[in-house]
Amino acid sequence: MNESSWGTPPGAGQWGPPDHGPAASLRGAAPPVPAGPLHDGGGAAQTRPMPIVPEPGGHQDDHRDIRDNSDDRGAARRSGPLFRDDRPQEPMPTSLPGSDNDPVKPQKKSAGRNLRAAIGVGVGLGAVILASLFVYKPVFIGVIAIAVVVGLWELTSRLAERKDIRVPLVPLAIGGTAMVVAGYVRGAEGAWVAMALSALAVLVWRMTEAPQNYLRDVTAGVFAAFYVPFLATFVALMLAAADDGPQRVLTFLLLTVVSDTGAYAVGWRFGKKKLAPRISPGKTREGLVGAVLFAMAAGALCMQFLIKDGVWWQGLLLGLAVAVSATLGDLGESMIKRDLGIKDMGTLLPGHGGIMDRLDSLLPTAPVVWLLFVIFVGSG
Repeated sequence: MNESSWGTPPGAGQWGPPDHGPAASLRGAAPPVPAGPLHDGGGAAQTRPMPIVPEPGGHQDDHRDIRDNSDDRGAARRSGPLFRDDRPQEPMPTSLPGSDNDPVKPQKKSAGRNLRAAIGVGVGLGAVILASLFVYKPVFIGVIAIAVVVGLWELTSRLAERKDIRVPLVPLAIGGTAMVVAGYVRGAEGAWVAMALSALAVLVWRMTEAPQNYLRDVTAGVFAAFYVPFLATFVALMLAAADDGPQRVLTFLLLTVVSDTGAYAVGWRFGKKKLAPRISPGKTREGLVGAVLFAMAAGALCMQFLIKDGVWWQGLLLGLAVAVSATLGDLGESMIKRDLGIKDMGTLLPGHGGIMDRLDSLLPTAPVVWLLFVIFVGSG
C-alpha cells in the first residue's frame, strides 16, 4: 500500500483552506480552518494530515510530524506510534557512550556482607570463647548463658514487632540460664527438669495479662525455651562430660564454623543451582557440597588430634553430620525470618546481624555432636 492511498484519518488537524479538485472529493471537504504557516507560494494551500502522537506516558505533544513529498503533493506520510512505519524504529539509547550517564555495567559478584566487620567480630568472639573455655570452665558457662539471654531477647522482640506475639521474656531468661547451669552441674537430667519448669513458668507468667491470644503466646514461649536455651544446654553437657570437654566443645565450634565458611566460599565462587530458593535464595547446592567437604576434612583432623581415643574416620562422619545439621539449622531460622519479614534477627554484631544469626547453625548442631561423641568415644 502506497502513501497516497491512506487517506486522511477522521479528526486529523489541517492547516489552510480545504482543497478543491479530485483529492478533495476523495477525502471529503473539511471545514475551513485559519491558515497556518505552511502553504504553497503561489497556489492553493497544501493540506497536511496532522496525526497526534502520544508520548510514552499517555500525554500528547503539540508537535506535528509533517514530511514533504515532492512526487505526490497532497499526501502525507503518517508516522509515530499510531501507525505502522515502513521499518521498525530502533530504541533510542538512554545515554551516549563515554558520557557520565553510561548504562551501568554488570558489577562483579559481591560477597553480600561487610567482610572486614564480620572477620573482626568473629576474631573477637573467638578470643573470648577460647580464653573462657581453656582458662576457667564456669566463665564459659557464663558466656553461654549471656548468649542465650540475648538470643531470647532478639527472638521475643521480633515476634512482638512483626506478629504481635507477646512472649514473656523474664521467665524465659531465668529459665534459660537455669537450663545451662543445670546441664553443666547435673547433666541431661537437670537440663530436662529446668526445661519443664521454664515452660510452666511461661504459662503462669502469661496468666497475669488478658486471656486473648493466651494459647498463641505460651506456645511461642515454649518454642523459644526449647529452641534457644535447651539446645544450647548440650554445649554445657559436652564441656562437663569428660576430661577432654574443652576439646569437644572446640571441635564442635570449629566444625560448625568451617562448615559455614566452606558453604559460603564455595557457594559464592561456584554456586549456580539453588538449594532452597523459597527459603534462602542465597544458598546453593554447590555451597552445600563445599560445607560437607570442608567439615569432613576438619572433622577427621579434630578427631585424630584433639579428641581422646578418637579416630579419623569418625571425624568424617562427624563432619558430614555437622554440615547437614548446620545447614538445616540455618534454613530453619531463614524460615522464621521470612515468616517475620526480616533479614536479620538483630544488629548487635556488625557484619553478622544479631546473636541469633550466629546461633542459628550452632543450636541444632550441638545435640548432634554431643550424641556422636557419646557413641564414638563415650561420655567420659
